[in-house]
Amino acid sequence: MTRILLFIRAPVRGKVKSRLAKAIGDDMALDIYKYLVCHTLKTLEESSYPFSLCYYPPDSEAILKNWLGSSCSYVPQHGADLGKRMENAFIQAFADGMDKVVLVGSDIPRLSVSIIGQAFNALATKDAVIGPAHDGGYYLIGFNRSTFLPDIFQGIAWSTDSVYNETMNIFDKAGFSIHVLAGLSDVDTLRDLLSSLHGRL
Repeated sequence: MTRILLFIRAPVRGKVKSRLAKAIGDDMALDIYKYLVCHTLKTLEESSYPFSLCYYPPDSEAILKNWLGSSCSYVPQHGADLGKRMENAFIQAFADGMDKVVLVGSDIPRLSVSIIGQAFNALATKDAVIGPAHDGGYYLIGFNRSTFLPDIFQGIAWSTDSVYNETMNIFDKAGFSIHVLAGLSDVDTLRDLLSSLHGRL
C-alpha cells in the first residue's frame, strides 16, 4: 500500500511564511500560504494516491478541519524539530501497514501528478527517492518500508541551503540507491513568489 504525507502548518497569521511576510506582510503571506496548500491538495487528489495531512502544531486539527473540511485524513506532527517530525511521520505510516511512503511539502507550485507518479515508480527499484529544491533543501522524500533510513532526518541544519547535500551524504555513506527527481522551487521569499507567478503558478 502507498501513502503521501503532506506536511502543512495551521493557517495562523504570523506563523506561516515568515520570510515572505517580511516583504509583503502577514495577511498577504497567509493568503499565499493558503493558496499554495489548496493548490497542492488539488494535485494530490488528481494523483489518485491516498494521502494524509500531517499538521503542526499538533493541537490545530480543529482549525484545519474548519478550513479544509473533515473528509481528509489528518495526522498530527510530533517531534522537537522538523527532522524528528518527518521521521515520526514515516514511522507511523509504516506502522499503519504502508509499503511505500512519500512525503511532500505544501509550497511547491510545480509539483505535478507526473512527479508524484515518478516518485512511487522509482521506489520499485530504488531504496529511496528525493526531489531537490532550488534553495538547497528538498520538496519530496520517499522510502520503501524495508529501506527506511531514520538517519537522514538527524543532525541536519534545517532551513539552510545545505539540507539536500547533507542528506545525500548520509545516503551515500549508507550505500543507498537513490532516484533524484527534477529540481523544483518552493515559495519562501518574495523572489520565489515572483518567479512562480512568472511561471504561471
